[in-house]
Amino acid sequence: MGHGALVARGAASTIAGVYLAYSALLLLALVLSGPWWLLGILRHGKYRAGLGERLGFVPGRILDPAKPETIWIHAVSVGEVLAIAGVAAELGERLPRWRVVVSTTTSTGQRLARERFGAANVFYLPLDLTYAVRAYLRALRPRLLVLAESEFWPNLLHQARQSGASIAVVNARVSDRSLPRYRRFRQLLSAVMQNVDVFLAQSQEDARRLVQIGAAVDRVQVGGNLKFDAKPAAKPPALEAFVAAVRCQGIAPIMVCGSTLEGEEKLLIECFRGVVSLYPRALMVLAPRHPERFEAVAGLLGGSGLPWLRRSRWDGGLLSGGEVFLLDSIGELAGLYKLADVAFVGGSLVPWGGHNVLEAAQFGVAILVGPHTENFRDIIGVFRHTAALKVVTPGSLGETVLQLLGDEAGRKRLGQRALEVVRIQQGATERTLEVLLRLLRAESSSAASGRCDESREEASAHTDLLSSRAKGMVDRQG
Repeated sequence: MGHGALVARGAASTIAGVYLAYSALLLLALVLSGPWWLLGILRHGKYRAGLGERLGFVPGRILDPAKPETIWIHAVSVGEVLAIAGVAAELGERLPRWRVVVSTTTSTGQRLARERFGAANVFYLPLDLTYAVRAYLRALRPRLLVLAESEFWPNLLHQARQSGASIAVVNARVSDRSLPRYRRFRQLLSAVMQNVDVFLAQSQEDARRLVQIGAAVDRVQVGGNLKFDAKPAAKPPALEAFVAAVRCQGIAPIMVCGSTLEGEEKLLIECFRGVVSLYPRALMVLAPRHPERFEAVAGLLGGSGLPWLRRSRWDGGLLSGGEVFLLDSIGELAGLYKLADVAFVGGSLVPWGGHNVLEAAQFGVAILVGPHTENFRDIIGVFRHTAALKVVTPGSLGETVLQLLGDEAGRKRLGQRALEVVRIQQGATERTLEVLLRLLRAESSSAASGRCDESREEASAHTDLLSSRAKGMVDRQG
């Protein structure tokens, strides 16, 4: 065996060892954290949904022998599902003989994905253990695996590559919080990222960061942010009565405070107290980010002295004005932003990194965020550059809200600039589709070329066999 072959075999052995070590460490971590997972299941019902699917048991509902050509898209949660919805729908339109399946990690993302794509095309992402990943790859045989944002699961990428699938990471981003961690593991991450055929980054900065953490320069492109292309969410039918009640009873002005985290609700309640003192018919919709905090926020409201009601207990009756409406439900926030005179997007008054402002911006609503918006650095940067939102602090929140509510023309201009930003930034879906379809064509051409090579080899072997037989006959006759 030559030196090159020995080096290649050694490298392959090293890579196999790294993946084996990773799998062992992941399995150990799961075992050690088992009591914590069990507690979450027992106390809040978390992680119970889709447990079998996560462990590698492929649900029969997603198997469709009639459409063997499959594209697998992974979207972690609600934001990613909304971002890739347009891409998934267009792939289905342009490739009618193919099926597009979507996996999610969170239960909220799972619910939304099933609403958008149907339960037969949606499942939970398996844990990144070799046996679990292989089970889905064997069942689905995807020709293309598409991951949204920054999902670099080593076994998933490695096993998908081994199965022959092409791999793309779309809407790719590297947050300020993730970058230092990725840099520490660059050497290992670089080997994992070599499995990916193309990265479509949200921005030039994200493209630069992807290269810094190990992506090959020639595989990174800027595709734009798919979230700018997300369609406005429709109001759930169950909220139509609420919207009608607000409008016909003259409830105004309306604050919608979405995706709030611990430490923010108290500030918003105090802010709203000041609003009610000037606008007795005002309403604040308060939507905590995490369902497990609904009870804690209800406790805050109960001790606030303000009238309030829960979405889950509202029976369609009259609203008195001056109330806080606790949105203790899933999937209804985005449709309510349309009602807002002022929208506050949470996770930003506390050092969390912020949440997506586009759900409010697409309705032309005046938007407020806190100073902590690192998770949406580029989106917020575009909005700030065009003065399309206002950044507040805990100290300036109340004053800014009252100033906007007292200046209707200025408030509308702020919302209109936000809507214009969304319109200008759109187009990432089409760019993403072009790259994915090109990747599929290249994969098909490669497969066809491989089949031709195999045919030529078979023909050559057949010719050699005939020649050998003919030579044998001549020799015998001689």
